Amino acid sequence: MTAPKDFNDRMLSLGLARVSEAAAHASARLIGRGDEKAADQAAVNAMRDQLNMLDIKGVVVIGEGERDEAPMLFIGEEVGTGNGPDVDIALDPLEGTTLTAKDMPNALTVIAMAPRGTLLHAPDVYMDKLAVGPGYEKDVVSLEMSPRERVLALAAAGGVKPQDITVCILERPRHEEMIAEVRSTGAAIRLITDGDVAGVIHVAEADKTGIDMYMGSGGAPEGVLAAAALKCMGGQMWGRLMFRNDDERGRAGKAGITDLNRIYTRDEMVTADVIFSATGVTNGSIVQGLRREPHFIETETILMRSKTGSVRRMFYRNPIK
Repeated sequence: MTAPKDFNDRMLSLGLARVSEAAAHASARLIGRGDEKAADQAAVNAMRDQLNMLDIKGVVVIGEGERDEAPMLFIGEEVGTGNGPDVDIALDPLEGTTLTAKDMPNALTVIAMAPRGTLLHAPDVYMDKLAVGPGYEKDVVSLEMSPRERVLALAAAGGVKPQDITVCILERPRHEEMIAEVRSTGAAIRLITDGDVAGVIHVAEADKTGIDMYMGSGGAPEGVLAAAALKCMGGQMWGRLMFRNDDERGRAGKAGITDLNRIYTRDEMVTADVIFSATGVTNGSIVQGLRREPHFIETETILMRSKTGSVRRMFYRNPIK
């Protein structure tokens, strides 16, 4: 599926970059201050203000939570001036609130935009995720495989030994068995404490990051954002929603999801052309973090368009007023 003619991704992309940049700037004074809520709220306020300046009829489909849980950028909130194309918005104003509060690597402000009805309305539940970078045959690995089988299959496809594979996994108690099984193959693991959007993006630039595969469970909304990034950069991704109780299954029903066991591919989570922007808050392997000087703040943003496969890196120096 391609984007409608009125979805001018080329013109909208720079506006989207300003949105993620504004959110990053707003969180600058809260890096390392230990206040996750304040950092997140600052980013939310700035991102919402900038979104409302764009000439779009936007609806937040991946946001800060349900209407009764989040005062701003809640799921279903309408954003933009109302003059322009109908679009879906997926966002995480501060991906890595803990990382920001502790001044740890890879905190980002993240946003994606696509034509209305083309982003998966993922409920706020867990998603079992698996991702590899570009250059492999289709479905070289799968969620049905065990962690060991995935490593062996990817190594065979790449013509390398399992010891040459590095897997990124979110460090959580629920992943202890997975971690042990991956290590039993001889593969290396890079554990991350938070920020699995960045974790998935790592596989798209394996030559720079050293990450060949991402696996494990994390937030489903972040899974859609990661799929948007991979649609622009290349790579394969699969996701399956996970439900712990009837309340979470009810959330899926409210989002229009009827097949609770479905495995979504990257292109089923993001079915049309998409634009994606992420700005660094703390230093990371994808973009550098905010840099404060006496009279300005400098940020790095990665801006991508799936239609052209273009990846643009931009440095923005903003005077401190």
